[in-house]
Amino acid sequence: MHVRFPGEETGNAEELRLLAESAGAEVCGTVYGRRERPDAASFVGSGKAQEIQEAVAREHADLVLVNHTLSPAQERNLEKVVACRVLDRTGLILDIFAQRARSHEGKLQVELAQLEHLATRLVRGWSHLERQRGGIGLRGPGETQLEVDRRLIRDRIKKLNERLAQLTVQRRSRRRARHKVPIPTVSMVGYTNAGKSSLFNRLTGAGVYAADQLFATLDPTMRRTELPGKTAVILADTVGFISQLPHDLVEAFKSTLEEVAQADLLLHVIDVADPDRQQHMEQVDQVLGEIDAQSVPRILVYNKIDLTGQAARVERDAAGRVSKVWVSARTGDGVDLLVEAMGEHFRQRRRPCVLKLPSSAGRLRAALYERYHVARETPLESGGWLVELALDPEQLAWVVQQPDFRDEFVVADSRCILAPTGSLS
Repeated sequence: MHVRFPGEETGNAEELRLLAESAGAEVCGTVYGRRERPDAASFVGSGKAQEIQEAVAREHADLVLVNHTLSPAQERNLEKVVACRVLDRTGLILDIFAQRARSHEGKLQVELAQLEHLATRLVRGWSHLERQRGGIGLRGPGETQLEVDRRLIRDRIKKLNERLAQLTVQRRSRRRARHKVPIPTVSMVGYTNAGKSSLFNRLTGAGVYAADQLFATLDPTMRRTELPGKTAVILADTVGFISQLPHDLVEAFKSTLEEVAQADLLLHVIDVADPDRQQHMEQVDQVLGEIDAQSVPRILVYNKIDLTGQAARVERDAAGRVSKVWVSARTGDGVDLLVEAMGEHFRQRRRPCVLKLPSSAGRLRAALYERYHVARETPLESGGWLVELALDPEQLAWVVQQPDFRDEFVVADSRCILAPTGSLS
C-alpha cells in the first residue's frame, strides 16, 4: 500500500515492490491512496482500509506491506480491519537486514534494531491478557506477563549494547593499528542497488556477493588495492542507504558506519539510469550528515552508463580536482579513469621531500622503496644516498617515527615538507 501526502518525501511504490521482493515476498497487487494527513486510528482511514481488506480477500494475501512508518496503534487497528498481518516500511527493512546479516556483529546490530522496534509493539501480542475488568478474582495475568517480556527485552538490549560497545573498541583498536602504517581508506557509499558491490569487485577482484536487489550487501567488506603512483589504499564496501532508513538501524549500525566517517575519501556511487537519482543522492547526503561524514572528501561515481549509452569520462571542479567520473561496473568501461582519479586525489596531498640517508640507514631506504614512489635517488661520494620522493602528512609522520630516522637526514631545501628539526611544517 502506498499513500501520497502533500509535500512529503516518501519512497515510491516501485521501491516498495523491490523491497518486498528482496524480502522474498510475492507481490499480488498495490493499493494507492492520497490523503492530506495520516488518519490517527488506521493511518489510511476507514474507506481505504475497507478497500485494502477487499483486495486481501480477492488475492488471498496473508501480508499487507505499508510504504510508511506506522504507530503501534495504527498497525493493530489496520490488522483488525484487513484481517491479516500488517508490516510497515521499517519492519520490512528490518526483516531484510535480518535475512542478509552474516557477520557476528551484523547479526547483533540487526537484533538490537529489531528489539528496539519490537519494544514499542509488544502490547499487541498480549492484548487478550491485558488489564481485565476489576474485581476480586477477575484480575488477569496479562499485565504481569507483559512486564516480564518487557524486562527480558530490556535486559537483552542492554547485553547487545554492551557487546557492540566491546566490538566498537576492538574495531577502533584495529583502525589505530592500521594507521601505524598509514594506508588511506576509501569507502564506497550510495543508495541501495546503485552497483557498489559490483564496482567493488571490479576494483579489487574480491568476489563479494552482488545482485540486482535492494540490500544485497549488508556486512562491510574491506580489501587492500594498489593505485597508480605506488599508492596503496583500503577500499571498503558498505551497506546501501535508502529513503526513510529506520532510525533504529542507523543507531545500531553507527559503529560500523564509523568506517565511513573516518575514511580519507568517499566514492558516492550513483545509478545514472535511475530517474529518481537526484532524490536518492539527497537521501545519501542526509545519512552521511547523521553519521558526521558530510565533510569527508568525495568523488561522485555515475555507474551503469552501459544502460544509458553515455561515454566514460571525468569532470573536474573549479580547482581542477576530479569531482565526477562516469563508469560501468558491469563492462569495466571508465573504471581505469576512476582508479586514476583516486590515485590523483592522494597524490595531490603529497609534498616533495628530500632525505640524505647515510649507508647505515639501509633499512629505512628499503622501506621507502617498498612503500612509496621514489622519484629519484643520487648516490653520495661519502656513502649513502640522496632520496627524493613525495609524501602526504600521514606518510611523513610514519617516516619520522621509524627507529632509523634522524633529524639530520633532512635536507634544508625549500621543497621539503620536513622542518630541519624533523617536525612537521
